[in-house]
Amino acid sequence: MLQPRSIQSKLGIRDKILSLDYVLVVAILVLGIISMFAMYSTDGGEFKYHTNSHILRFFVFFGMFFIVSFISIRFWHETSYIAYVVIFLLLLGVKYFGLTSSGSKRWLDLYFMNLQPSELMKVGLILFLAKYYHRISIESINSFRYLILPVTVLIAPIILVATQPDLGTSILIAAGGIVVAWLAGVRAKFFVFSGLSMIALLPIAISFLKPYQKSRILTFLNPERDPLGAGYQIIQSKIAIGSGGLFGKGFLNGSQSYLDYLPEKHTDFIFTLFSEEFGFFGSLFILLLYALIISRIVKIGNITRSNFGKLYCYSFATAFFLYVVVNMMMVLGLLPIVGSPLPIMSYGGSSMMAMMLGLGIAMSCKIYKDVPVN
Repeated sequence: MLQPRSIQSKLGIRDKILSLDYVLVVAILVLGIISMFAMYSTDGGEFKYHTNSHILRFFVFFGMFFIVSFISIRFWHETSYIAYVVIFLLLLGVKYFGLTSSGSKRWLDLYFMNLQPSELMKVGLILFLAKYYHRISIESINSFRYLILPVTVLIAPIILVATQPDLGTSILIAAGGIVVAWLAGVRAKFFVFSGLSMIALLPIAISFLKPYQKSRILTFLNPERDPLGAGYQIIQSKIAIGSGGLFGKGFLNGSQSYLDYLPEKHTDFIFTLFSEEFGFFGSLFILLLYALIISRIVKIGNITRSNFGKLYCYSFATAFFLYVVVNMMMVLGLLPIVGSPLPIMSYGGSSMMAMMLGLGIAMSCKIYKDVPVN
């Protein structure tokens, strides 16, 4: 009888390929191809910098997705703490050696690319906490001694990212960490207490916000207060989405986008451009693709044998869902503009790298679903 620990060594390349979740692979590939056409549209129907760069990055990171998938889930378990520490050190590096753009210091110049470590922390924190919680008994999870470390590793990167300043990404990092703790079994009273504490400290926190961040909050509450300034972007976004109707204006025919009424259409507002060109049904198709990706990650969590794999998959699927929802609510004016990219669709190498890394680790849980993690 095949022993569990020998399963890893018995898996050849053919076995790994056959063990892939092909529905997930196809969904990611289709979403990536759609994102290429959307990026081509942002460049005015020409192969300019953003389009060429996005296509190259997608195929490079799609290849990375397969490489990560074929690495045993034991490796990701054993290196989770190290990965978190390395990413945290990169965040410290940003603080002292980072590149500044538009008043924010978020990137490290690696010569071949500008890396935004805060995007990688979205995955790194989930890995760390999934490893931390996977062997703690449900009776011990809520004891004070087991709360100190997760709270520390959660707060430390949030503070660093918030001071870049990048409030939106810090909130998403926090959400990912909270999801892991919630799924691991931390009692609701701790979240309620933390939430009430945050509300009580909100006036103090607001005093530390940059002027543009305060303006975003006020604009969210009333976009028409400054229609040609702070409210311009969200007003144009809602006009573009609404003008798409049921079937859209057609590929390369989005007037709001082509007449440059819509700023940042290649990054956080890529969904706006797509909705204008392909309308309600096109947007619905994108939503279904994201729903399919999330459901497949959850399914992998259901079948994987290790608690680490289950906790990682459920947490990453929930975090991925939050990334999609926050971006779409943001461009629809249902949330303040927080600078949250749409996974895989938006332009940005660090964001795509982080999402492909996270998806690759989830796929590793599928391929090595019978391998126990101690």
